[in-house]
Formats: sequence, structure tokens, C-alpha cells
Amino acid sequence: MNTTAPSLEVTGLAYAYPDGHQALFGVDLTVARGERVALLGPNGAGKTTLVLHLNGILEAGAGTVAVAGLPVAKRNLAEIRRRVGIVFQDPDDQLFMPTVREDVAFGPAAAGLRGAELEERVIEALDRVGMAGFADRPPHHLSFGQRRRVAVATVLAMRPEILVLDEPSSNLDPASRRELADVLRSLDVTVLMVTHDLPYALELCPRSVVLSGGVIAADGRTQDLLCDAELMAAHRLELPFGFDPRSVTAPV
Repeated sequence: MNTTAPSLEVTGLAYAYPDGHQALFGVDLTVARGERVALLGPNGAGKTTLVLHLNGILEAGAGTVAVAGLPVAKRNLAEIRRRVGIVFQDPDDQLFMPTVREDVAFGPAAAGLRGAELEERVIEALDRVGMAGFADRPPHHLSFGQRRRVAVATVLAMRPEILVLDEPSSNLDPASRRELADVLRSLDVTVLMVTHDLPYALELCPRSVVLSGGVIAADGRTQDLLCDAELMAAHRLELPFGFDPRSVTAPV
């Protein structure tokens, strides 16, 4: 692994879907190792399209994507998919085995880990999300918030370079939201968080990028962007009623 290269380097990325809809028009984005960055923007801005390029589900029409210096290209896809862990909005898209332990073991086992080494990897990942006591439980017996944390563990078990979270706070009650925030703050991986939850972005991500109309419209300190009323209005970003981003101690 190239430890000096940024976790993510997107250069001139453009993409049109087969029906001709152009979703990205030349995106440049660099995320350094260990950074936590929120990807904000209205529906249809191209956020999901961008994320699907990070592990090669979609192939760039123009431009390049590199993860830890490794180009996202067919020859590197297996390694890229180990390095880029995507946690989808619905945890049930990621949990399909009879027990939590088997779900978390699935990726590392497919990559060839066995025996004590595999068990150690599973417990380490569950520990990091506060779910080690639930290894033998069926996932469908867990609360939604617990399932989301297990979904994060399934990705952490692969020891990724970058963790991509799609709307991580959606459908969570306040306690589950806080528990997940505590987990995400404690992780020593690069985090890219796609979210409409602007207070969550402010709480967790020192930096935010606004993607709008397939281009990056703004990139800066989360608090500064959320305080820019003109920018927010132009890109259909709305803070909850009564929420003042200046009142929050932003992460550094």
C-alpha cells in the first residue's frame, strides 16, 4: 500500500449513463489519509454515481479514480474492493447470513482467512462497533441501529483504506444515532460520508464537499459551508428548523 498517496484521488471524473443522462461533469476530489469528509448535495446531484466509481461498480467515462495510489481499473478491482468499504443505507442489503459472526466473517473468509485468524478478525471488527456480545445472534433479531453497526463491522473486517457511508444516520433513533457517531469518531480509517443530515455532517466531518449538478460546487470547513446561506439555498441544502451551525463546536 502506498502510505504517502491520498486515500482517494478523483481527477476530471465524468460519467454518462447508457440512457444518455450525464451525471458527472469533471469532478476533482482529493481526500487525505485519516480525513473524515461529508459529501453533501441535493437528490440527483451525482453523489451515488460518484460513490459507485470508488470501487469500480461504474467505470469512468473520462478522468481517473485512485485509492491509496492504486488506479481503479479492472486489473485492480479485487484489491480496490477490499480497500473501499461501502456501507449501504439499508443494512439488510449487507446482512444475509444466519448469525452476526458469519456475516462479519463472510468477506475475510472469501479472501482466504481461516481458523483463529478469521475469528480474531471478526471479534476485532465487532469490538470496534460495540457489538462483540452479539456475535451469535441472528441479524434480524437486532434493532435497526444495531444492524447498521454490524453492517459497518462487515466492512471493517476487511481492514479497508476508506469507509464510505451512504446516509448513515437515516432511520436511526437519537440514541442509535449517537452510538453510531461515537463508533465513527473512534475509527482510524478515512471516512467519506454521503448524507442529507447536515447536523450529523457537522458533528462528524471537519470538511464537507457539496456536489451539485454533477460538479463540485464547494469544498471547505463544514461549519463555514453550513453558515453560507446563499450557498445552501443555491443547492437545496436545508438545516433543521432552529438549528444554528455556529452553536456547535465543530470537530477539527
